Amino acid sequence: MKMKRLKLIPQAIVLLLVFPGAVDAGACLPPLRPFVPNDPVALAEFADLIGKDFETYIEDVQAYFRCLEQERARAFDEARQVSQDYERFLLERDADNR
Repeated sequence: MKMKRLKLIPQAIVLLLVFPGAVDAGACLPPLRPFVPNDPVALAEFADLIGKDFETYIEDVQAYFRCLEQERARAFDEARQVSQDYERFLLERDADNR
């Protein structure tokens, strides 16, 4: 049995390399707020760059919200499954104790 597990390790490594997003699927990282300088000269000089930073932030925060919703749905489904597993466990345990 131990040898079978050892044979699966290379396959697992290949899957992690092919599907790297699966490793951190549950990690929703919030975007960083855009920096807005207090200096009016810098604000005018970098207006285009600052505007792009805001547009990028808005796109990223929307992706962040989608990620949170997906993680919420996944966690809810997992909790439902665990509750069902726990109920089966309790029923089997009680049946064994009779």
